Amino acid sequence: MSAAVVAAARATASSRSGHSLKKTDKHSHRTALLMLLPAGVLMITFLLIPIGLTFVLAFTNARLISPEPAKFIGVGNFTRLFENATFWKSLGNTVLFAVVIVPIQSAVALALAVLINTRMRGVNFFRTVYFLPVVTSMVVVSMLWMFMYQPNGLINALLAKVGIQGPDWLGDPHWALLALILMSIWQACGFHMVIWLSGLQTIPGELYEAASLDGASRWQQFAYVTWPGLRQTAIFILITITIAAFSLFTQVNIMTQGGPLDSTSTVVFMAVRTGFQQQQTGYASAISLVFFVIVLAVSLIQRYLTRDKEAGR
Repeated sequence: MSAAVVAAARATASSRSGHSLKKTDKHSHRTALLMLLPAGVLMITFLLIPIGLTFVLAFTNARLISPEPAKFIGVGNFTRLFENATFWKSLGNTVLFAVVIVPIQSAVALALAVLINTRMRGVNFFRTVYFLPVVTSMVVVSMLWMFMYQPNGLINALLAKVGIQGPDWLGDPHWALLALILMSIWQACGFHMVIWLSGLQTIPGELYEAASLDGASRWQQFAYVTWPGLRQTAIFILITITIAAFSLFTQVNIMTQGGPLDSTSTVVFMAVRTGFQQQQTGYASAISLVFFVIVLAVSLIQRYLTRDKEAGR
């Protein structure tokens, strides 16, 4: 009889414990949902709703300020866009900017990361100096470089000291885009240097010791130890630099306004100018939608080409 009483008591305790756990789980779920609510509201308001509106407006003749309601025009905006020579020029500039800046910026940032990853005096000072342009506003950086690029600015003055006549960097169609590329590499290099550096510090030192004992040179250690260990970091940096390069806007807006002769116009700059200056909201939405598809396709292709082949088997 006592055994039955004990078993019943255990069953009752177990039932109460299970009920208490269920209450705790429900309370935890409510707490988690409440904590996610502010971020969810911001995401819906400033991300999902604008994306949805872009898809809708791209097929209308909507204007930013107009007494007449927007009308559905089908693919009229896209037809007009693909027949626009300025769009193809802007797309070409954007692709050229990305093709040049992605390998150069990532390589320079990696070289700086490898350099300051060594034990040397003043390494913290160099890290701060390299990262300082990243925390400086792009507007401030653009204005600073705009003055440096003037025909009588600092850069041409330095070139004149070595007997080189500097060009009109921002006024010559052949040099304007290159000027933006050089400035952009300088400004963002420190950010990717920090990411490379974090990847370098995850590589075990024992691998370098073993490679050194086997007689591997510095270059062989980099090729067979460092670079394989940075594979995931490289994928992340490649994708982030590409997306940032395709999103080029602030430098163009501050320094060149897309000129001269549309030599620095980009897809994002064209979309913003069309939507806000010309107030053609529907047409600007079509440009933004095409830009979204292009960036998504490039990112997916990059991810596919840089996938881990061993994991894919």
